[in-house]
Amino acid sequence: MKQSILASRPGDLTVAWAQQVVDRHDADTAVSNVDVVAVDVGTTTRVCVAVEHDGPDSLPSRWFVKLPSLAWRAKTITALPQLLHTEVRFYNELAQSVPLNKPICLAAQSRFGWGATLVLADVAEFDGIASAASDTLTFEQAVLVVEQLAHCHARFWNSVNNDPNYRWLAGPVRVLEDFLGTVLAVPLMKRGLRQAGTLIPPVLHASAVQYARHRRSAMRFLSDAPQTLVHHDCHPGNLFWNKDRSKVGFLDWQLVRVGEGVSDVAYFLSTALSPEMRRLHEAELLAKYAQALADNGVAGVDNDLLMQRYRVHLVYAFEAMIVTLAVGGMMNLDCNLELIRRTAAAVEDLDAFSAVRIKALGGRSF
Repeated sequence: MKQSILASRPGDLTVAWAQQVVDRHDADTAVSNVDVVAVDVGTTTRVCVAVEHDGPDSLPSRWFVKLPSLAWRAKTITALPQLLHTEVRFYNELAQSVPLNKPICLAAQSRFGWGATLVLADVAEFDGIASAASDTLTFEQAVLVVEQLAHCHARFWNSVNNDPNYRWLAGPVRVLEDFLGTVLAVPLMKRGLRQAGTLIPPVLHASAVQYARHRRSAMRFLSDAPQTLVHHDCHPGNLFWNKDRSKVGFLDWQLVRVGEGVSDVAYFLSTALSPEMRRLHEAELLAKYAQALADNGVAGVDNDLLMQRYRVHLVYAFEAMIVTLAVGGMMNLDCNLELIRRTAAAVEDLDAFSAVRIKALGGRSF
């Protein structure tokens, strides 16, 4: 029986703890020292540790450890929907079937009532370069990301709902998360709008609050489409690259779920590109996404409909960044404000709120 690797704070990451992780890979390897190199507290507590051991070079010596957040607000928001538990389950059950570059998982464990711990190889160990949340990607990088997303979405296209292996993605935890999102939508939206100040064009304020008031109906509309496996948090800070930035990988799977594939594209383009770059290239990038879906076996993608669905999904990207600001402590403030600026520009440019039909309002737009 494997020993527990559960930890709750950086001080728990001792030599004895690291030895338990190493024993899962090579029982003949001994750990001699563990140094905490860096700690970053957000939606989770992210700890970079240097581990000295006498094992083979294939066993990483720099680890990236995710623990429950030490920030009380972030911990309160993420604890009930069990976001870190979800990511642990993703790495234990789904990661190998997802055709995207991901960090090497060294250990992942969760226990209800006891927390969760995820141990990944630091991407820098293999010459990877992690992005910052506010990084601005080039057109060429954006092409790589949307094509990789299409490859992943095609793999699970219209199959996740009927496969018992993926049923948990839409199970009670996700239902609870959606419920909390709906209950808190209006106060968090109002608080976030106040805090964002002049970053949000005044023309968006009333529509944003109206959307929050009818969020449950809005979510039903946003999910009324072919379903696949989606990352659901695809901003620049959740990407990593090889040295020449010709290959991309995806981090932070704690929001993974069943949803519409183009939602990932909308979230990505509205957060990762400057408004000027997005305006210039978003139609072309959506066409490349559609072509990549077709190349991977998804037939009948209508480009005009894809653009319409892209437009409506921009509202969630905007909401996510506003809520992040309202809760506080979940993302570097400067990065958060920059992503609010970008997503607000996208929502305004494409009049996204007007594109969301709300059944509670008799089918009328905002």
